[in-house]
Amino acid sequence: MSADERILHMHGEGTSVLLGVGSAGVAQVHYWGPELGTLGEAAMADLVRSVRRMKVDNDPDVVVDPGILPGAWTGWTGRPGVTGRRRDGTAWSPRLTTTGLRVDTEGSVTEVFPGNRVETGAGTAVIELADTGACLSATIFLTLGAGGTLRVRATLTNTGEEPYDLDEFTVALPVPLELDEILDATGRWGRERFPQRTEVTFGAHLREGRHGRTGFDHPTLMAVGRRGFDFASGALRALHVAGSANHRTYLERLPEGHQVLGGGELLHPGEVRLGAGETYEGPTLHFVHGDGLDEAAHRVHAWVRSLPSAPGPDRPVTLNVWEAVHFDHSLPKLLALADAAARIGVERYVLDDGWFGARRDDTAGLGDWIVAPDAWPEGLHPLTEHVTALGMQFGLWFEPEMINPDSDTARAHPEWMLSARDELPLPWRHQQAIDLTNPEAWEHVRSQMDAILTEYPVSYIKWDHNRDVFDAGASRDGGRAAVGRQTRAALALMDRLRADHPGLEIESCSSGGGRIDLEMVRHAQRFWASDCIDPHERHSIVRGTEQIIPLEMIGTHVASGRNQTTGRLHDCSFRACTALWGHMGIEWDLTCESREDLDELAQWITFYKANRGLLLTGDVVRDRVGDGTAWIHGVVSGDRSRALYELSILERGPLTVQGRLRLRGLDPAVTYRVRPLRVGSEPSGLVAPPWFGEGNEGVSSTGAQLAAVGLTAPVLHPDQSLLIEAFRIDPATEHTTAPDPIGREKP
Repeated sequence: MSADERILHMHGEGTSVLLGVGSAGVAQVHYWGPELGTLGEAAMADLVRSVRRMKVDNDPDVVVDPGILPGAWTGWTGRPGVTGRRRDGTAWSPRLTTTGLRVDTEGSVTEVFPGNRVETGAGTAVIELADTGACLSATIFLTLGAGGTLRVRATLTNTGEEPYDLDEFTVALPVPLELDEILDATGRWGRERFPQRTEVTFGAHLREGRHGRTGFDHPTLMAVGRRGFDFASGALRALHVAGSANHRTYLERLPEGHQVLGGGELLHPGEVRLGAGETYEGPTLHFVHGDGLDEAAHRVHAWVRSLPSAPGPDRPVTLNVWEAVHFDHSLPKLLALADAAARIGVERYVLDDGWFGARRDDTAGLGDWIVAPDAWPEGLHPLTEHVTALGMQFGLWFEPEMINPDSDTARAHPEWMLSARDELPLPWRHQQAIDLTNPEAWEHVRSQMDAILTEYPVSYIKWDHNRDVFDAGASRDGGRAAVGRQTRAALALMDRLRADHPGLEIESCSSGGGRIDLEMVRHAQRFWASDCIDPHERHSIVRGTEQIIPLEMIGTHVASGRNQTTGRLHDCSFRACTALWGHMGIEWDLTCESREDLDELAQWITFYKANRGLLLTGDVVRDRVGDGTAWIHGVVSGDRSRALYELSILERGPLTVQGRLRLRGLDPAVTYRVRPLRVGSEPSGLVAPPWFGEGNEGVSSTGAQLAAVGLTAPVLHPDQSLLIEAFRIDPATEHTTAPDPIGREKP
């Protein structure tokens, strides 16, 4: 190690990041992972020396470890960090070397000069790089913050006079070679974010999204860990590319003994052409470590909850009328739905698609955000006034980024539809994408939405996005690719509307769960996880979604008895219990249901209101039980005084009894009372084990015993759930101050 090497150690929130810049000028991350504690200058230098690579076999004469922006000039033969060129084909392999390193900790900036060893708490390291010959400069920002997540963002600037065409700009960090199994997600419409495992092999495990949105098949969190890692345990490192446009995520292992996680925005040819002095900013990459997937989720959730725009736990029970009425906007029917909703405790009423323009079906009207006079001769006032008089908030559906060719706006401005050529892209749900990179089109959408939000008491927008955006060229640029610019314009529109209408909440919906990512959490406060609200399917969908999104931001609705997507038939108990685990809502025709079902639904709503302070603030716990046909899903309060768990049987498996329920997440040294809870009707097929006790009073056990020994699982029919509560007690007196979980006053 050279005497002039710069070393920076940032640590806090359970994470350490060890950065170094050696004599070759390459900015490297030598280590990121579990916190190492305070090291001191000598230990920092020894650590860097201990991980340096030596020359072996047929290596280059000078050994240079890969940087955060890997470059071929270091001998790196994996995916390059920067790929681009000038018009004459030069500057295709830039040699970006470090010109400066500083760290900002709570507003205090420290320069790390050659030969310095600096150690700080959580903060942001800023690395400046340049290639004066190629006339390019780059800046890398590494932020260690809430939850111990490491967020990495990079920019590239053209410091020359000639344009620079950027093809790829990706960041990569090293991960230990002993991590040899990949877990990420894929999916399709109605079945988003289901997991897949892959053995690490030589080469790249590459996941690309070309949907013009995050996509149903987004990897969500690409994790690499020790073989067999699960929710509870197993060392892992993981990456999420926080971009709502096209994206690329990969793990790459090379025979030279390198293994990296990397990613960035996927750019179409010609999409980014940097003029003199122009800068490209890549998406933020979230790197996270954990002992098991639950710990990784807790870290991400802590960061999301730290955002200024993050919602609190007091999430209103929501009724969306889509599956009750579809496009049939009959005012008497909608008023009756509002009355029925208010009677059972609903707090927000959402009018979905069909209120505007010529939108009597899905073939026309998108782009004309004016209340339809034929469907609503008095405007929306009769409905909004009735809803608010009942004490409910009012929400409204928009699809601002889309346009039907059969609309007044498209007929007046056909050039406002994105296309790579003279003819339009393939139609999808009878619609095209409106070109929000065009300032006139952007202002048209903004002004029409603003007028609606000003006239009516709309406190919530369901913001939909119902097609992939491919062949997306901007006509003002001759059809040049515009996916990234289009996405940034849409996010700017969200921010502008929220700034102009304080308190406005936006739900990100994209044919369900097609746009869920850690960029969108900066702009939206709720995510529609899937258009499929079949509770059987929703278990896996929510389990995958909450790997990055906390429950208070995941919309989970109680479906109708016979599901409109799958045709399955479920009782109210299973549907409602499933919807507890998120921002609870309802999406079925309450005016056609029996009094018995409505009474039971009201009980579940009361339970949700009494417990959302726990459900929507705590740490998630997920576990497979027995033969894998049963699952535990739980939330443990931050102070570990109370927890709620849901046991769900999703299939009829080979085991008669699913073994033991190990209730993780509790304080090992504390004694808890554990008991089953009944809300509404009893689960079908219930065979209670002895620990239920007389009157379901349960048993007392320590957190350590509950995690290690567990409780015998009750027997339930498939597609049934049972709630279990654990609360801290004084073992000498059995006294607790825990609130009554059913919402009753304690005696």
